[in-house]
Amino acid sequence: MYVYLSKIGGFLILPSNFLVVLMALGLVLSLTSKWRRSGRFLTFAGFLGLVVCAFSPAANWLIVPLEDRFQRPGTLENYDGIIVLGGAVDTVVTGVRGDTALTMSAERITITARLAKALPETKIIHTGGQGMIVSDQATEAEGAARLFRDFGISPDRVILEDKSQNTWQNAVYAKDIVQPQPGQQWLLVTSAYHMPRAMGVFEKAGWTGVTAYPVDYRTRGPQDKSLGFDGASKGLRRFDIAYREWVGLAVYWMLGRSTEFFPGP
Repeated sequence: MYVYLSKIGGFLILPSNFLVVLMALGLVLSLTSKWRRSGRFLTFAGFLGLVVCAFSPAANWLIVPLEDRFQRPGTLENYDGIIVLGGAVDTVVTGVRGDTALTMSAERITITARLAKALPETKIIHTGGQGMIVSDQATEAEGAARLFRDFGISPDRVILEDKSQNTWQNAVYAKDIVQPQPGQQWLLVTSAYHMPRAMGVFEKAGWTGVTAYPVDYRTRGPQDKSLGFDGASKGLRRFDIAYREWVGLAVYWMLGRSTEFFPGP
């Protein structure tokens, strides 16, 4: 039940969706005589919010601290496995088209392939099932397995977890399959903005020896805090991503699924 509520709630609380609904409600109310003034106020508030989210540096102020929280390791030695979190495969399109379709987080897969070449003795653990509540989906594991084969990675090296639907399940289900031992070292690959929550969750789930390897950066770093965007869609998308991640950090912490509100090195 929690998974379904989180997916539905996550959609509804996205700022872009909320502000559009607010504008629509305002327009409807502005057509009535009793609520005309309130309707105009809501319409203006929604429009102003969209402008701020789309064109101001607000999205970068939210996402840069997330992306810069963990740095990549200086060297790649003595790792027993590479854990890559789902999110790179579009399960709906993949299920219908029969070939792997990637999302904007494709680097989770492509950079894992590069790491697999640099660490030829390591296992690769991909964890991700069906992330959306839609029928006729493939699992992320299916799409990832196909790409790993295309990249020339032996199937014997790949461990697929195909049931998880959120970060907590990624950590718990992968741990059940892999049974990591004390002293083993693991690289964790996920989007940089998602890494703080992922690291907090994996530690809470009982993983040890996990090193962050962030990918899929959306900013250059602190220098982008003073920049807006040249397109509304890019700004809104980035604001939605950052806002959802901060909410996710708070919810996981309150539910006891993370070590702290903002996990760090």
